[in-house]
Amino acid sequence: MNEHADTMPKTTLEDRISSVSATAFITLFARALETQTHSPILSDPQAVTIVEKLRPHFARSQRALEQQLAVGRIPPMVVVTMALRARRMDAYARDFLARHPGGVIVNLGCGLDTRFHRIDDGRVVVYDLDLPAMIELKCTLLDQGERYRFIAASVLDFTWMERLDASMPHLFIAEGLFMYLREEEVKALVVELRRRFPGSELVCEVFNRFWLRDPWKAWVDRKMQRQLGFSADATFHSGLEDSREMEQWAEGVRFLGDWSYFDDGEPKLGVFNLLRHVSFFRKIQWTVHYRLGKGGE
Repeated sequence: MNEHADTMPKTTLEDRISSVSATAFITLFARALETQTHSPILSDPQAVTIVEKLRPHFARSQRALEQQLAVGRIPPMVVVTMALRARRMDAYARDFLARHPGGVIVNLGCGLDTRFHRIDDGRVVVYDLDLPAMIELKCTLLDQGERYRFIAASVLDFTWMERLDASMPHLFIAEGLFMYLREEEVKALVVELRRRFPGSELVCEVFNRFWLRDPWKAWVDRKMQRQLGFSADATFHSGLEDSREMEQWAEGVRFLGDWSYFDDGEPKLGVFNLLRHVSFFRKIQWTVHYRLGKGGE
């Protein structure tokens, strides 16, 4: 922690963080809660430390989401699934680093992610990218360094890519991001990443487009607002129908594999593990791994 870690921004968090960005707080608190359970799915002591610093500020918030988080009110299955997702994303990162020692990992829409502290092998370079307000908050909680750097920018403002060395192998991680963007925005981003960083890899969480159609879209929005305290503008806008769909977006985009919350057979999921045998439920929200190769690869 830096010497200013106890100094929070003078304006309230709700004035500084957009409703969509604020959903990242759920994943932070979920990782912290799971870390403190018996036989945790994921160990993230850095998340626990950050939560303890944020909790008193959230207790004074006017937002339902922050008020619920302040008292640890997160549905148990959300805690489990967020920990599973983080663990799987860490596994993708470690596998990439095993194949590309000293590689670069870019967390797109990072929120208060603490992946660098969980996967640091002494060589990796990690960039955490998010909107300026979130990065400003993150700077009060975590130190940057030679191998851990923050980028304050919209993921859709492609000028941030100029800060990266295109000659290095890159893994781009979009954890809980793409569904909040429009389909044309996701396509433009993926195509640009492939153009600028040929040979790189992308791991992204996606939502099933079926559930974005009426009347299911309204049901999904109500569920998120009621159970998690989301505001009306924190809603999903895009999704896929199939894991290979992005292969059609640009020459060289190649599907490598996918993962669902139910694939690990995690005991803490209980009876929900049965859903892994039903494709329709397995892929409501899942993670896809692509190689962004040159044309013909």
